[in-house]
Amino acid sequence: MRFFNALAGLFLCASAVHAQQAVSSGTGAELRVLDKVSGQSSNYDLASGSKMEIGQLTIALRACRYPEGAPANDAFAYIEVNETESATGIFGGWMIASSPALNAMEHSRYDVWVLRCKTS
Repeated sequence: MRFFNALAGLFLCASAVHAQQAVSSGTGAELRVLDKVSGQSSNYDLASGSKMEIGQLTIALRACRYPEGAPANDAFAYIEVNETESATGIFGGWMIASSPALNAMEHSRYDVWVLRCKTS
């Protein structure tokens, strides 16, 4: 898992250097969480630098960035996900809204992915 996260980070860096696209930082992000057991999916707004508990997970948003002038297009967010009771780390890394499977969180019950950055 760490190897894949490192590989995805390397890909992001190489893509950013190659594209040289200007980015802006959002004030937060909109995340979608799917509970695979109940089939319920919900959207949540999370401010950068904050965390929230959803079911058995604690999700922390460290940063959300997007192409300058287009917060709904190709947002990417750095999130950390832990099991709430044991504080066991499940995921830590960048998620890309347009390609959620590129660096997906693997959990038996929950799926989490980034939808877009928030600007206010």
